[in-house]
Amino acid sequence: MAWNEPGGNSNNQDPWGGRRGGGGGGGDKKGPPDLDEAFRKLQDSLNGMFGGGKKRGGGGDRNIGKGGGLGLLGIGLAVLAAIWLYSAVYVVDEQEQAVVLRFGKYYETVGPGLNIYFPPIDRKYMENVTRERAYTKQGQMLTEDENIVEVPLTVQYKITNLQDFVLNVDQPEISLQHATDSALRHVVGSTSMDQVLTEGREQMAVDIRERLQRFLDTYRTGITVTQVNVQSAAAPREVQEAFDDVIRAREDEQRSRNQAESYANGVVPEARGQAQRIIEDANGYRDEVIARSKGEADRFTKLVAEYRKAPDVTRQRLYLETMQEVYSNTSKVMVATKDGQNNLLYLPLDKMVEGSRNAPSSSNNASPSVNDAAARTAQDSQSQQQAPRTRESR
Repeated sequence: MAWNEPGGNSNNQDPWGGRRGGGGGGGDKKGPPDLDEAFRKLQDSLNGMFGGGKKRGGGGDRNIGKGGGLGLLGIGLAVLAAIWLYSAVYVVDEQEQAVVLRFGKYYETVGPGLNIYFPPIDRKYMENVTRERAYTKQGQMLTEDENIVEVPLTVQYKITNLQDFVLNVDQPEISLQHATDSALRHVVGSTSMDQVLTEGREQMAVDIRERLQRFLDTYRTGITVTQVNVQSAAAPREVQEAFDDVIRAREDEQRSRNQAESYANGVVPEARGQAQRIIEDANGYRDEVIARSKGEADRFTKLVAEYRKAPDVTRQRLYLETMQEVYSNTSKVMVATKDGQNNLLYLPLDKMVEGSRNAPSSSNNASPSVNDAAARTAQDSQSQQQAPRTRESR
């Protein structure tokens, strides 16, 4: 039965095991802890720590009040000291650096580890100096050939000089974005639309990075641009159809150019080969004519020598050789007389040669050749020419 139920506590005891009532009682009587007494003991301990100990005598109450005020002041000072110490001690990670300003002037750059500074006379700025940061920008640019294109790009950068990053520029990352916009417009404005839309993006990224880094070094922002990526540029949506037509026209132009180059690669070597063949034929003909001329000149020289030795024989021999050469290149011969009667003698050599080929021959006897027939014909013509002269002489 609970202690506070009616009739359940015949001994009239409280929950702590003591009897209720203010009477003194003997022996084992216990009561609840006195909170006022506990606060007084704590106050006496703090007064002893800060020199405000209790004094015996008539002025005891005044000394107790004075010691209590000093104790509260000491507690406040201790709390303020703990708060200051908590804010003054800081840890710099391996990837970070901290810049400390004393009275608003640069004091030092702190590396990784446990450090302390003295606010409010000191101020610290802590940043990650190894992590690469990036931001993306896109805008409409005017190219060198006065065309509007949208060029998106991504800039990757990191902080390499924290002192310059903190002290030289008020908002260095905003300055970086403005410098990027200026560098991008300058490079795109110096490049044709074909280069921006096709294979010129890589070179554009290199030029933008170099120009942007020069701007940042001039401003002394402490930022280093690690990479600039120019993404696929495109025309504004309002004129996208016209740009598609232009691109198709350029593709047709390139295809026609490739076909022309292919045709030229096939025709030009052939023409060069024919030209070289003609040159070689001309050189061969030249050498042939020169050799033939030299041979004829040597033959004529030797013939003159033989003619001086025997003029009649040489003359007759030359005549026969000439007639043989002439008759060997013709199939019909017309022989005229010198009697003034305009009589012509027709010699069908082609029929004669054909008949001689078709005529039977013995095994040891060959048919007469064309040259022999021509020689006999020449002799007959000479005899016919001499016959009128004989009759006239008679």
